[in-house]
Amino acid sequence: MKPILFAAALVVAISLNAQNAETYVNKREETHLCGPVTITDLMNHGDGWYQQHYDDFETLQESHPWKKELKDTQVDIYLGSWCGDSKNWVPQFVHLWDELGLDRDQLNIIALYDGDEKYKQGPNHEEKGLDIHRVPTFIFKEDGQEIGRIVEFPSTDLETDLAQIALGYPSAPNYHAATYFQDLLAEKSISEIYEDANAHFYKVYKKVSKSSELNTLGYVMLRSDRVDEALLVFNFNTYLFRHEPNVYDSYGEALTIKGDTVNAIKCYEKVLELDSANENAVQQLALLKTESENQ
Repeated sequence: MKPILFAAALVVAISLNAQNAETYVNKREETHLCGPVTITDLMNHGDGWYQQHYDDFETLQESHPWKKELKDTQVDIYLGSWCGDSKNWVPQFVHLWDELGLDRDQLNIIALYDGDEKYKQGPNHEEKGLDIHRVPTFIFKEDGQEIGRIVEFPSTDLETDLAQIALGYPSAPNYHAATYFQDLLAEKSISEIYEDANAHFYKVYKKVSKSSELNTLGYVMLRSDRVDEALLVFNFNTYLFRHEPNVYDSYGEALTIKGDTVNAIKCYEKVLELDSANENAVQQLALLKTESENQ
C-alpha cells in the first residue's frame, strides 16, 4: 500500500503546485507576480497591500441601479504587483465589484513584468495588441468586444466610471496623447504620419501635460520590438518638451537600438547641453563615438 499512498501524495503535490501563481525576480531582487493570477494570489503577495486597500474602499453612491447592466460583462485587469497604482486601485475595484454583487468569475487578472527587457509584458504576451501602456488597465468586454476601459486610475471615481461603462457612455481613458498616437498608428503608416507632422503635433500638444506620458508609451513600444513606432513617439516628445534632457536620452536610446549612430550621438550631445552632469549621456556618447570610429 505504501507505493500507492506515495503516488497519491505526489499527484496532490503536483496539483497544488500547478495552481501556484508564476513569479519572477526583478533587478532589485524583488519577487513579483506574472501571468494569469487569482485574487487569492494578490492577497498572498507582498506585505498585505491587497487587503489594506480592499478594506479602505468606501462607496460614494447609496444605490447602483446600473449594476444589472454588468451581469454579462467580462473585465480583463492588467496590473503590476510592483506598481503602486495597481496596488491601490485593483483591490478597491474588486471591493466595489463585490459590493455590487457581481461574480468574481467575470474578472480575469493578468500580472505584467517590470524591467527593461519585458517592460509591461506578460510571460505569454497576454497584453499583445491591446495597447497596454499603463497599469492597472481595466478592459471591459461584452461578447468579446471592448466596451470601455479605465487606464491607471478612474477619470472621475470608480463608481462613476463604472456606471458610465455600464450605461454605454464610457469616459475617454486617461492619457489622451498616448491614446491619440495608438489610434493614429492603427490607422496610418509612419510615413503618412510624418507627412502631416505639424497637424499631429498641434493636436497632441493640446492633449499632453507631461513628457512621461509619451516617454512611457515609447518604452512600451521599444521593449516589444516596435522600434520604428517608438522612434516616432520619442521624436514627437523631443519637440513637445524640447527643454527636458530625458526626452533626448530616450530618443537616443531608441536610435542606438535602430543602429542610427549619427543621430543618437546628436541626441546625447543635446542631453549634455541641457544637463552637463548627466552620466548616462557621457557613457553612451563615449561608446557611440568609439563605435563610429571603428566602423
